[in-house]
Amino acid sequence: MNTKCVVLFAILLPLHVDAAVKVPGVFSDHMVLQRDATVAIWGEADPNQTITVKFADQVVSARANQDGKWRIELSSLDASTEARTLTIAADGAKDNTIYKDVLVGDVWVGSGQSNMAGRVASYVKKDETLAALVKRAPFPEIRLMVSGPNLSWSTATPQAVTSFSSLHFAFGQRLQHELDVPIGLIVGAVGGTPSGSWIPSTTYANSEKCKAAVAQFARTYDRQADLRQYEAKLATWKEQAAAARAKGEKPSGRRPPQPYQPGESSRGKIGGLYERYIEPVVGFRIRGVLWDQGEGRTGVVGVDQHTMMSELFRGWREAWGQGSFPFVFVQKPSGGGFAFSNDNPITRNGDPFVAQLPDIARSGSGDQRFLYVRLMRDNPNTWMVPASDLGSGIHPTNKWGYGNRAAEVALSQVYRTGVQAYGPTYRSHKIDGNKVVILFDYVGKGLMAAGNSKLQGFALTGDDGQWHWAECTIDGDTVVVWAENVPQPTRIRYAYAQKRQWANLFNKDGLPALAFEAGK
Repeated sequence: MNTKCVVLFAILLPLHVDAAVKVPGVFSDHMVLQRDATVAIWGEADPNQTITVKFADQVVSARANQDGKWRIELSSLDASTEARTLTIAADGAKDNTIYKDVLVGDVWVGSGQSNMAGRVASYVKKDETLAALVKRAPFPEIRLMVSGPNLSWSTATPQAVTSFSSLHFAFGQRLQHELDVPIGLIVGAVGGTPSGSWIPSTTYANSEKCKAAVAQFARTYDRQADLRQYEAKLATWKEQAAAARAKGEKPSGRRPPQPYQPGESSRGKIGGLYERYIEPVVGFRIRGVLWDQGEGRTGVVGVDQHTMMSELFRGWREAWGQGSFPFVFVQKPSGGGFAFSNDNPITRNGDPFVAQLPDIARSGSGDQRFLYVRLMRDNPNTWMVPASDLGSGIHPTNKWGYGNRAAEVALSQVYRTGVQAYGPTYRSHKIDGNKVVILFDYVGKGLMAAGNSKLQGFALTGDDGQWHWAECTIDGDTVVVWAENVPQPTRIRYAYAQKRQWANLFNKDGLPALAFEAGK
């Protein structure tokens, strides 16, 4: 991953100061306050000083405690495009703190690694739809927060948009267009980073799930073998480096990293990025989070991505203290499947259909692809952005397509607008002799085989554990599968591979079926 591709939160500092009153930099002119919920305003003042906040038709006061900390909650606000003023007054202060051009709508945090961090400026030449969208700027009802010496909100002007996350901007613009309410977008993402850097350190330290994963890994971990391998690599590297220096050349390659113990981070402090870029905005009321990370895995020895992300969801929600707010996350790997139509700007970069099924023994593992489906299944109010048909690569160029697919998921599952965002999704199956009948959710207008008339991509195994491609046919909202070499099937798979251009079950809405594995 490109570690230079970075969009950061600034460290929370008392940027706005009036006499003894200090307010975090997350509050500024041009901000968006979250609608339909209580909204907290907080800061510091002199001990026992009375603070009064005025906004819209509300006037709310509170007294700072002995440490000078104060917090005020505004009652639920209706969405509003009216540019209003929020005033913070303190007894004894000469002047008030005034924030202008404040809107009320929905606020979304975007985080992860480089596919979230990548700026609009980096993608407009590769993404014609994104480029056309940027030409329409400014977007007065979209507000952006980016890093800088003075953290603040800004209107989505052409300059601000160009410097902002391409994925998160495309996501927010679609929401604003569909919902017709102001949208506030906050981005904190760093290229090449693992999820272990984004989990609150206390969440990780107290996580029974993470402890269990580490303990299970440690049972089979051979520390001495790992050290011997490291020492051999180090000796080779030192020899090559010495030879290079003897020739007056710079040594090539990095010094091999020393192996870490189970439970330790190989990528810096656990929770370090959370503390630096997320913690400063915790408490600012939000609608949800859009997450794009996974290539960097967890960075913690022995802890898998499913466990780490499940605990990250929990940790962020507990820190915000506003309940189980939505997490929308992008499926990994990016792309890998074909698109129903390359004429659709969302899916125009989808891979071409491959009619020939690969050798099943060499089709590759689908564990990572199915991991993200399981994340959605196992964690309430978390929603995966299906990405198999959106275009492949570590850094897919169709950021407008990815952002709009993410927005469709939010519109479907968070806002319940009726938008169709998912293709056929495994619900259940039953075994009838040598056949398996699979029932799907999200069939939309009906199931179909895309690419050609023959449905394919399903595999069966019996007690011997040997997988075989299956024959399959559509029957209403079900698919019936069987294989000559599997007279007594026990497990079923679909599209279970990193690259799945040959898997062609779609709904007639044009959305691909999600990969799955099920059975005993």
